[in-house]
Amino acid sequence: MKKIILTQFFVLLIGTVFAWSNFTLELFNWLNNKACTTGCSISGAGNVANPFLTPCFYGAVFFVLAFALSLAMVLINKTKIKAEEKKVETDIK
Repeated sequence: MKKIILTQFFVLLIGTVFAWSNFTLELFNWLNNKACTTGCSISGAGNVANPFLTPCFYGAVFFVLAFALSLAMVLINKTKIKAEEKKVETDIK
């Protein structure tokens, strides 16, 4: 179970970095009045009306939420392991 949680953590970390880098590139292009090159534009012609209304932004937000939940799982798992180790130590004494 520990390997699955860690694998999920790293996949979501990489996905989050990728999603936010795409959105950042899109935002940079929008601020400089350039065409969107990531394929995230709503209008389809490379023109983005508002980068906060594109699928790239929503995907990045969902990746952050999933990553935060995964991080919480990792921290809870570590806390449980430490509590079990402490309990075993006190039971031995």
